[in-house]
Amino acid sequence: MKKIIIVILIITGSFCLPSCKKFLNIQPIDKLTGNNFYQSKEDVVANIYDMSRRFFGKINETHFIGATGEYRAGEVMHEAQADNGPAREYVEVLGRNDLIFLLSGGRPWDGFYNFARITDWTGYYQVIQSANILIEKLNEGVPGVSATEANQFKAEAAFIRSLSYFFMVRLYGDVAYYTDAFQSEPLPRENMVSVLNKSIADLKTYKDFLPWTYSDPALKGVRASKGSIIALLMNMNMWNAGFDRANANKYWQETADLGRELIRSNAYKLLPIEQWSTVIKGRSDESLFEFYRSINYGDQNSAVAPFGDMFLHYPYKRPEYTHRVSFAYYRGEYMQKLYPDASDARSRIWFDEDIYADNGRFMMLKFAANSFASGEEDANPDNTFMIFRYAGEILLCAEALADLNEDNEAIELLNLVRGRAEAGSYDGGGGQDLKDFIFLERSRELMGEGHHYFDLVRTRRILSSQWSYNVLTLDKFNRGAWTWPISTSAMINNPFMTLNAYWVNGGN
Repeated sequence: MKKIIIVILIITGSFCLPSCKKFLNIQPIDKLTGNNFYQSKEDVVANIYDMSRRFFGKINETHFIGATGEYRAGEVMHEAQADNGPAREYVEVLGRNDLIFLLSGGRPWDGFYNFARITDWTGYYQVIQSANILIEKLNEGVPGVSATEANQFKAEAAFIRSLSYFFMVRLYGDVAYYTDAFQSEPLPRENMVSVLNKSIADLKTYKDFLPWTYSDPALKGVRASKGSIIALLMNMNMWNAGFDRANANKYWQETADLGRELIRSNAYKLLPIEQWSTVIKGRSDESLFEFYRSINYGDQNSAVAPFGDMFLHYPYKRPEYTHRVSFAYYRGEYMQKLYPDASDARSRIWFDEDIYADNGRFMMLKFAANSFASGEEDANPDNTFMIFRYAGEILLCAEALADLNEDNEAIELLNLVRGRAEAGSYDGGGGQDLKDFIFLERSRELMGEGHHYFDLVRTRRILSSQWSYNVLTLDKFNRGAWTWPISTSAMINNPFMTLNAYWVNGGN
C-alpha cells in the first residue's frame, strides 16, 4: 500500500507546471514585474482581465465543476451504454470518494479529464501574485489612473485574490496565505478559518469602492462589482460557520446583513423562469459573477469542462449515432426527492420530460440554451460558467436567517426563489424543517453550478445518509476526507509545507 501511495503522489506531482519549482510560484511573470508594465490605465485593465483568464484556466483544464462541487455525494451514475462509457465511470468513483483510484493512472478517463490538475494549486497562487502586485502598483500610482479608479481596480484585484483563497480552502482545507507583492519566504499552511477571516477583513475594506452594477451591459457579471464582493463575503462567512461553530452566530449574522444589503440595493433581479436562456447565456441582471463565454468572441471551452456536457444527448448533441443517450444521469430516487411533482417549472424547463428516467435517457437542459458551432458539433461552446448568482445568495441569506431563528423573513426570501420557479410557496413550519427545505431548494436551484457538495460539507449533512449516498464518518470528516489531495510539487523548496494526511495515508 505504501508503494502504491508513493506512485500515486509521484503521478499527481508530475502534472505540476515547470514554473512551480519556486515556492508558491512567486517568481513574477515578466509583464507583472510592475515598473515596465503598469504605465497606463489600459495596462491595469488588461491585467484584471488576465487574472480572470488565469482563474478560469483552472476551471477549464478539466471537468472541474462536476468533479469538485457536484458528484462526490453519489447522486450521479454513468451510462455504460453511452459512447466511450467506461471513460464516464469516473462520476461513480467520485461518488464513492475514491480519489486515490481516480488519480492512480491507467484509467479510461485519463486521456480526457486530467483530474490530477485539480490537486495543483499553482494557478490560484499565480492569480494571487498578480493581484498582490497590481494592488502595490496602484498604491504607488499608475499614470492616467485617478484615485477613484485606483480604488475600484484594487477592489477588483482583492476580489479575485479572495476568490482564489475561497476556492482553495474548499478544495484543500488549510492553505498558505499571503498578500505581499513579492513574497519570497516559504510559509506553512494556515488554518482555513483564519485564511477566510483574513480574506473577509480584506474585502470589507474594498466593498464600497465598486459600483453595484455597470452601465455597459457587456460588463455585467463579468467584471467584479459590489454584488460580487457581497456574494463572496456571504459564502466565506457561511463556510466558516460550519467549521468555527463556536462563532457560528457571528457568521450567520454577517451573512444575513449582507444578504439584506444586496436585496435592498435593487441592483439585481430574478428573471422570469421563461427567460432562463438569458440567464445561462450570461451577463444578465441575475449574474453576480461569472466567466462569460461566447462562440461569437471565439471563446474556446475545453470540450470536457462544461457540466451540462455529461447530461445531454441527441438532438442537443450530435452526431446522433454517438449521442443516443447521455453520458451520465441523476438517480431517479434523488430527482423524486427534489421534484416530487411537476408543479415546479424548473422540472419542465431545465430537464427533458422524463426527469426520473434513472438511465441515459435522462437529460438536463439547464445548460443547453446555447447554440452549436456547427451542425455536427458535439460540445457546447457557448457555455457561461456561473460562480455567484442572485438566486443563490437570496437562498444563502434565507439559510442564515433560519439559523438565527428568524423564520418569517427566511420563508419570505425562500418564497421569492420558489415564486420565480412557479413552484408552490413554502407553508411549513420553522426550525429544522425550514432549514432542510432551504437546503433542498439550493440543491434544486443551483444544480450543476458547483455548490451542492460544498453545501453538504459545510452543513455537515455529508455525515447523514438522509442527505448523501456517500456518507462520511465524523472521524473521516475531521481528518479531511472531504478535501482533495495536494500535489507533491507544493513541497518543493518549502520545508514548512505538509500534504493532506487523509490522502497521504491511503484515503481511509
